[in-house]
Amino acid sequence: MKKFLLLFFLIPTISFAGSMKMIGEKGDPNNVDKIIEIKMYDNYFEPSEIKIIKNQTIKFIVHNHGEFVHEFNIATKEMHLKHQPEMMKMIEKGILQPNKIDKKKMMELAKKDHSLGHSHANSVLLEPSKSAELIWKFSSDIDIEAACNVPGHYESGMVSKINSI
Repeated sequence: MKKFLLLFFLIPTISFAGSMKMIGEKGDPNNVDKIIEIKMYDNYFEPSEIKIIKNQTIKFIVHNHGEFVHEFNIATKEMHLKHQPEMMKMIEKGILQPNKIDKKKMMELAKKDHSLGHSHANSVLLEPSKSAELIWKFSSDIDIEAACNVPGHYESGMVSKINSI
C-alpha cells in the first residue's frame, strides 16, 4: 500500500518536472547571457516577441505598468491552458483581486492546496507598479511563449512569442 501511495504522489510530480524540463530550467544568476526588460500593461507585453538562443540564460526584469495584477509565465501554450484554472481558483479563493495579491491568504491556503501558492521558477505574479526578476535557461528550442494567465488576460492577447534563433 505504501508503494502505491508513493507512486500516486510521485507520478504527477515526475510528469510536471518532465514538462518543465521541456521548456528549460531555472537559470543560474551567476551565468546570465542576456538581460531583457519586460513591460506589462493591461492587455499586452512589451516586447511582443522575444528572441532567444538554445542554452542561453536570460534574466528578465519584469515591470507591471498596468492597473491590474499580471503574471509573466514562460511555458508552452498547452501548459498555459492547464495553468489557467489554477489562476481562476486563486480569484475564487480571494487571493487574486483586480489590483492586489493577498499574500497572507495565499500562504495559508497553499498549505492545503499547493497550486494556490504560485511559486514557480518560470513565473512571476505582480501587483501594479511592482517589479521582479526571473532567470531562465532555455535548454530547448520548442515553441514557447510568455503569457499572463490571470483570467481573461491570455484571451485578450497578453502573450509574447519566444522564438529560438
